[in-house]
Amino acid sequence: MNQSDTHDRLLNAAEQLFAEHGIAATSLRAITSGASANLASVHYHFGSKEALVEAVFARRLAPLNRERCRLLDAEETGAAGVPSIEAIVTAFVAPAMRLAYDPAGGGENFMLLIGRLYSEPGDLGYNITEQFAEVFQRFTSALARSLPHLSRTDLLWRFFFMVGCISMPLMGRHIIPRRTGGLCDPSDIENNIRRLVAFLAAGLRAAAPNGDTN
Repeated sequence: MNQSDTHDRLLNAAEQLFAEHGIAATSLRAITSGASANLASVHYHFGSKEALVEAVFARRLAPLNRERCRLLDAEETGAAGVPSIEAIVTAFVAPAMRLAYDPAGGGENFMLLIGRLYSEPGDLGYNITEQFAEVFQRFTSALARSLPHLSRTDLLWRFFFMVGCISMPLMGRHIIPRRTGGLCDPSDIENNIRRLVAFLAAGLRAAAPNGDTN
C-alpha cells in the first residue's frame, strides 16, 4: 500500500463523511477509520484537519475552475474580448452542471458538501471561497465589459444571484423530480444548461434598478 493510495483514500473518506455529516461534526478518527489509515497519516499528508478540508475542496474546485477559465478564454478570443452574455454564463455554469452529474468525478458527494459549506461555523466558508478568487475576478470583469449599464454594486449582486440560481439544479436532484411529478429531470444536463443560461442572461441584462449606473 503506497503513500499515494493512502492520500487518495483519506480525501475520499473525508469528502463522503463531510458531505453526510458536516465538516465540524466529522472527526479525524472517523475519517481515518473510513480510509483504513491512522491519525499519523493525516498529519503526514496534510498537516491538520483544516488543511485536509482545503485539499478536499481543491481536488474538485481546481479542475472545475480551470475549465471555466478555459471556456471563457476561448469565448473571449473568438469575440475580440467581449463575448455574449450567454457565452460568459455558459462558461460559468456548464462545468459545474456537468460535474454535479459525473459519478466518476465525485459530483454528488461534492455538491452535498458545497451545500453544507455556508452553514459551517467560523470562517471556513469564506476561506474556501478563496479558491474561487481567479474565477470571481475573471467572470465579474467579463460581465462588466458586456454590461456597462450596471453599477459595480449591481454587477456584483447579479453575479452572486447567478451563483445562487445554480444551487437548486446542482443540489436538488432528489427533490426536483418528486416536486414536479417527474416533469423536470435534473439529469437532462445539456438541456438544463440551456434553460439556465437563457434565464440568467435575461436577468443579467435587465435594466438597473431606478436607472442607477453609479
